[in-house]
Amino acid sequence: MSVLQYYETMEYGPAPEADTEARAWLARHGASFGHFTNGAFAASADGKHFTTSEPATGKVLAKLAQGSAADIDAAVMAARKAQPQWLRLGGHGRARHLYALARMLQRHARLFAVLEAIDNGKPLRETRDLDIPLAARHFLHHAGWAQLQEREFADYAPLGVIGQIIPWNFPLLMLAWKLAPALAMGNTVVLKPAEFTSLTALLFAELAAQAGLPPGVLNVITGDGATGAALVDHDGVDKIAFTGSTEVGRLIRQATAGTGKSLTLELGGKSPFIVFEDADLDAAVEGVVDAIFFNQGQVCCAGSRLLVQEGIAETFRRRLVRRMETLRVGPPLDKAIDMGAIVDPVQLERIASLVETGVKEGAQKYQAPGALPQHGCFYSPTLLWDVQPSSTVAIEEIFGPVLVAMTFRTPEEAVMLANNTRYGLAASVWSESIGRALDIAPKLLAGVVWVNATNLFDAGVGFGGYRESGFGREGGREGITEYLKPVAWRGRKPRAVQPAVTETDEPASFALPTIDRTPKLFIGGKQVRPDGNYSRAVLSPKGKHLGEVGDGNRKDIRNAVAAARAADGWGRATAHNRAQILYYLAENLSARGDEFATRIAAMTGLTAAKAKAEVDAAIFRLFSYGAWADKYEGAVHTPPLRGIALAMHEPIGVVGVACPDEAPLLALISLVAPLIAMGNRVVVVPSERHPLVATDLYQVLETSDVPAGVINIVTGKRDALVKVLAEHDDVDALWVFGSKEASAVAERLSVGNLKRTLVDHGLLTDWYDAAASEGPILLRHAVQVKNIWIPYGD
Repeated sequence: MSVLQYYETMEYGPAPEADTEARAWLARHGASFGHFTNGAFAASADGKHFTTSEPATGKVLAKLAQGSAADIDAAVMAARKAQPQWLRLGGHGRARHLYALARMLQRHARLFAVLEAIDNGKPLRETRDLDIPLAARHFLHHAGWAQLQEREFADYAPLGVIGQIIPWNFPLLMLAWKLAPALAMGNTVVLKPAEFTSLTALLFAELAAQAGLPPGVLNVITGDGATGAALVDHDGVDKIAFTGSTEVGRLIRQATAGTGKSLTLELGGKSPFIVFEDADLDAAVEGVVDAIFFNQGQVCCAGSRLLVQEGIAETFRRRLVRRMETLRVGPPLDKAIDMGAIVDPVQLERIASLVETGVKEGAQKYQAPGALPQHGCFYSPTLLWDVQPSSTVAIEEIFGPVLVAMTFRTPEEAVMLANNTRYGLAASVWSESIGRALDIAPKLLAGVVWVNATNLFDAGVGFGGYRESGFGREGGREGITEYLKPVAWRGRKPRAVQPAVTETDEPASFALPTIDRTPKLFIGGKQVRPDGNYSRAVLSPKGKHLGEVGDGNRKDIRNAVAAARAADGWGRATAHNRAQILYYLAENLSARGDEFATRIAAMTGLTAAKAKAEVDAAIFRLFSYGAWADKYEGAVHTPPLRGIALAMHEPIGVVGVACPDEAPLLALISLVAPLIAMGNRVVVVPSERHPLVATDLYQVLETSDVPAGVINIVTGKRDALVKVLAEHDDVDALWVFGSKEASAVAERLSVGNLKRTLVDHGLLTDWYDAAASEGPILLRHAVQVKNIWIPYGD
């Protein structure tokens, strides 16, 4: 063919990348690898191994050690031994090491890119141009946080030994996302890479040691799910950071419940890609290609649900089909292909099965016509049109190059369809009206929203989801705090078990009795009778009968959650308005301060002076959160692209709160105030032993302009009601301060909707110490961070 013919047909041949260096590295190790523990490779304790294969050809790449509990134990011991010395290096010393790791990645960028493409099956263009540069960026960015640690995080300390489990879709990038912040803050790490894609983690560990990273700081244990389970179960691990499927995330949540381990989960997604009729359609089509065919659609935040406004739906479909016709699928080392191989035959079979199900359920299928390689795991770019919102393919994460499309008429319907999923990881909004885009973005239940863009990532911008997409954040300042613990909480002692109190008999008297006053529950802004019509006696420390309260049950919690859910306008109210109401609460509590002090003294046995001090501290705390309401704000990030990312603090939603018995008024205010200041609605279970101080608050709430449903109070058996709150899938988060057993129950039973939990594991908090119980230490748990990316320019 002549040059002119090539120009007219746009046909072009392969452009293969040499894999000589990667194959030579494999050969130097005899294509056989042990675990990397304490700075060197070591064989597995029991000699077991498994093989890893090349997705594009099916050929075996290497033999890897199968990690056992003994291997995990050796790695954890090495990490534990190294951690104090790593911390003593100081922020500057660790910053220099992280900088060296970034430079190491840059020096060996081509080797990492080729090895990742061979091992994972993704195109070399993606590993070379995105994965490796962004991995290096994470180490450079977090070197800066290490340098600033003593100043910016003076009130926090590292957690200790971190267990990290990473997926197969971005093996090296996920390593960098997790490893960089953990090491920067003075932790040491035991990393378990994915069974399918362990090679770049082993290469990284080897070259990191050559770059001077001290032995034991990074340990890599290869293996399957049993190896990961052994890491999760190990008593010497202080935190588990997991990226993977929602199903495995649930198992990890259950396994870590009650152990005191910190946990972050970055799980699955079914992200909407919303195209309004005023969008730049050609740009949006290219956005779709990046959203769902990038990395063969094996991306947790892939824009797998296309929502197109009806007026442009057919035009958009035609343009998308035309664009799909040009996509090329082939060997990952060919620099001229758009899509590489699916990671494993098991995943390929799942993709094909789900597509077949979608067609059976009525979807129209279009697949790009290009020929697939005869060998290896390849799948054509696929579009499923006319998909119903209830279809299996619209609900389940396919994790492949499959786009499901639906239409909408109005912006309200678009939001409804976008949020019609149990996930909440990411979303894309396409519109030439920035006003419309920024109106829609906060309404989407997703941790990341891209405006006229998709799949943008940066080390300085947090990433993570809502609901069944997990909790916690990777990247940015919020990602750093996931690897730290408050110094003020470090020395907490176990809460003492209070002895039972027996009611004392009082002789009958002919004196005029007081008028009976039996407090009810407080639900939806009203005092209501408990569903079971049972009451509980409230006794003084000496057994004197002080009164009775309602004994709440499962139905009462259900009603309280429904009332809280209906009060969603509170989250949309201005922060200024919420601040005024908190000040008003403080004012009205102050007006009745003597009455509350008398009640506290009678219930707890405190002196009048100490009871008054508790009331004064509660008033002070309300003022503090009135001040914080419009000052605990987000940030504007400036990632290295033409644009900004808005890190918005959003309310979590409906939060259950279980209060301890100590400081019954101050603890309740300290837990409820930060939540409502940030726009959440709460269902509160007050102190079981001293509940009258909470029921006395009803009239304060009624006279302080608190909207109905914002604060709901259900008295009764705390641990039993905690169980109900934990199991309730319309509760978005749960704070439990009380017994160790209640904390374990809250974490274990929260797996239904993977609600966020903040528990004290039975450790006593000093509610009078502002460092331990006021301000950002609790506020960061009262919000979730949504990052909205806004590129600009032509």
